Amino acid sequence: MNATTQITEAHVEAKGFSVYYGKHEAVRKVDLVIPSCQVTAIIGPSGCGKSTFLRAINRMNDLIQGCRAEGELVLDGQNVYGGDVDAAVLRRRIGMVFQKPNPFPKSIYDNVAYGPRLHGNCSKGELDDIVEESLRGAVLWDEVKDRLGRNALGLSGGQAQRLCLARALAVKPEMLLMDEPTSALDPKATARIEELIVQLRGRYTIAIVTHNMQQAARVSDMTAFFYEGNLVEFDATKELFTRPREKQTEDYITGRFG
Repeated sequence: MNATTQITEAHVEAKGFSVYYGKHEAVRKVDLVIPSCQVTAIIGPSGCGKSTFLRAINRMNDLIQGCRAEGELVLDGQNVYGGDVDAAVLRRRIGMVFQKPNPFPKSIYDNVAYGPRLHGNCSKGELDDIVEESLRGAVLWDEVKDRLGRNALGLSGGQAQRLCLARALAVKPEMLLMDEPTSALDPKATARIEELIVQLRGRYTIAIVTHNMQQAARVSDMTAFFYEGNLVEFDATKELFTRPREKQTEDYITGRFG
């Protein structure tokens, strides 16, 4: 399971980490390092625990009744499941983009300004700058700069997903989690999101869950393959896709199952 490629700096590290839904162990004693300022793809068949693991990083699973974690999940040296960790502060540090675009029923401007308003006392000028910077970061500014006051629900699917990314960037997170961010989008919109992920690499640590193995190969530096809650293999993406060490990995990426 250990990556053959050296990871210079760990941003997140799972140590014997498990997630349970009641008595069901959905993620099983995973040891995994997510490197800083790189893109890590998490692949595997439906129900293998990949989204559960992703949502554990910013404790979104806390919102599910009967869900609990064991082991350690360490962010910058601190166990995020420690008693002194504020989940709300953690989620500010770790932004998330979901499978289906979920803009708020507010204006485009208010969608992006929502987090900064919630977390700090920003002046109107500061908010204007944050909104523009975040929309530029999501490569959406030029498309919406003349209609910031319009309802965000009128955006196309691809624009809405980029707005959700801008909303996540607005609170200046250090890490971005993406759970199947393009599965509801058409090929053109998918390509825009993938281009954006590549552009954001180096500035943010990104973890992306995807069923699309070609997408994982295109955008990620490292890839983790999960199966039935277990981490089967973790390696540099090129190595994992061209020279997998585990037969399960080879069978999955060649389409023999999943």
